[in-house]
Amino acid sequence: MINYNLISRFKIALFVCNLISCCWLNAQNPISPEGIFLADPSAHVWQDGSVYLYGSVDKKPDDFCSEEYHVLSSENMLKWTLHRSTFAAAGKNDEVLYNNNNTLYAPDCYFKNGKYYLYYCQPGSDAEGVAVGNSPIGPFKGGEKMNTYRFNEIDPSVFVDDDGKAYYTWGQMNMKIARLKPSMKEIDSNTIVKDIITEKSHYFHEGSFMTKRNGIYYIVYAHMGRQDKPTCLGYATSKSPFGPYTYGGVIIDNAGCDPSNWNNHGSIAEVKGKWYVFYHRTTNGSISMRKACVEPISFNNDGSINEVEMTSQGAGKPLNAFDTIEGRTACLLNGKCIIKLNENKRENVANIYPNDYVVYKYIDFGTGADSIAIKVKLSANEGGFNIQIDKPWGNWMGYVHFPESKSDNKWQIVKAKISPLKGVHALYFKFYGKNEKDSGFEIESFVFKKSK
Repeated sequence: MINYNLISRFKIALFVCNLISCCWLNAQNPISPEGIFLADPSAHVWQDGSVYLYGSVDKKPDDFCSEEYHVLSSENMLKWTLHRSTFAAAGKNDEVLYNNNNTLYAPDCYFKNGKYYLYYCQPGSDAEGVAVGNSPIGPFKGGEKMNTYRFNEIDPSVFVDDDGKAYYTWGQMNMKIARLKPSMKEIDSNTIVKDIITEKSHYFHEGSFMTKRNGIYYIVYAHMGRQDKPTCLGYATSKSPFGPYTYGGVIIDNAGCDPSNWNNHGSIAEVKGKWYVFYHRTTNGSISMRKACVEPISFNNDGSINEVEMTSQGAGKPLNAFDTIEGRTACLLNGKCIIKLNENKRENVANIYPNDYVVYKYIDFGTGADSIAIKVKLSANEGGFNIQIDKPWGNWMGYVHFPESKSDNKWQIVKAKISPLKGVHALYFKFYGKNEKDSGFEIESFVFKKSK
């Protein structure tokens, strides 16, 4: 006898799997998979104990965001699953039917009343909106315009306090806050307060995120205090949701992730007893094409947050030198070099010129390594790189020479001996060439070999 109910459930499961990419990723940064540029990560841990990142999706190197949202989720901060197109403002899955604006800027999401409320924003007068889903990964349906009236701006964030009261923050240059009504779809316009966080007093640019720890309310935001760019995530604290908020400092600065980097946007969250900052890095020599990353953070007794650096290892342990390390995990780029999507849909270090260097933090060389094998695209130019550790001027451990090639634009494996290297170190590749105009090399991956 055929079980038609079982067949029906199987078809539904298959349909869901086709919509959702079950792409498992390593803990190393970036946590966005290759070819996917998820920015503005807003992190939440829901009832199942998993962490969910709600973010915008970049698709063009000269513009921010696109017509859809993806979600990244993880049960253990070590492997990540990508859930595609959980909400869209264009195409057959368009859920923003009240306008023709296709762009979706940074989102947030919150769980209450047995539902997941996705808060989205767009350019122009229809800036803020809300949609509802039965699952943390959607699909989110029925987009409705929020009643933010003359204060229409971007980058919403929602926080529900211990007493069940919900708060909505948003704005650029100065942050607004208001109470949400019990429906979670409207703000109480009588509670709107402007200038809670400002550029003048807190270096606030945009991208607020609200949370609470040990009775202290935290606002995390894109911080304008360095290089006249919002490359940092800063924070401010208060004993009340409506402030006043005291400036706290910088949590992380993504300056150095790309020559054209402009902004940062993210959040902090406690996952299984440990706290992390979620942020993004720019790639492809552009202002956008941003990728979500994560670093552990720590708090002092007074509730202040210690600034952390960008790393390649992210939430995991130092990278194993004897496993293949992808070039795209470089956490710092100096010069003209960039992380670029290549013709094989892989991301690698490209646009390399003499005196550029790339940095990997941190790599565990165990009891010893004495050689390296690197997958590289050679060019007609002769060049290579020196290997140094711990600092840009750190100990010199060897070099890898790239000969001139008549068959440029082909990937090859180049090997070299190095001085014995043990323990955990930051790794610097410092490039050289015959002259300053030499370029054309690209690096996809590398691996070290154990000392005999």
